[in-house]
Amino acid sequence: MQKPAVHIADTDEKIAACFPVMHELRPHLKDAAELVERVRRQQQQGFVLAYATDGDGLPAACMGFRRLDRLAHGAVIYVDDLVTRASGRSRGFGALLLDWVEALARKEGRQVVDLDSGTHRTEAHRFYFRQRYSISSFHFVKKL
Repeated sequence: MQKPAVHIADTDEKIAACFPVMHELRPHLKDAAELVERVRRQQQQGFVLAYATDGDGLPAACMGFRRLDRLAHGAVIYVDDLVTRASGRSRGFGALLLDWVEALARKEGRQVVDLDSGTHRTEAHRFYFRQRYSISSFHFVKKL
């Protein structure tokens, strides 16, 4: 049995292995092939897909992020997606990924890690508060 660890999904196979986890957050994704295609396209814009493994070496949690420069906060890491497989929640996988990306941000001299979370995801909000994240703004969307 392996110790939980963070890995980068840098091959099609690794990206595809993240599909069952990512599908829990993004149910509109129809299959692993679509996830691979979309991640590969986003990687051209700096997107990184990381994942935490469970004791069997399988993805238990996934996090997609980008490095950005913003007027408001300067150089930041923005977390697009963070999800733990339902069967693995409250086992530290999400915290492992956030700790890992925060260490990466510090190493790169970034001052902020930020993310958005859907208003209906109250369990996730409790988790972010426990991780010492705060609500700093509202995110508005207008569907066209």
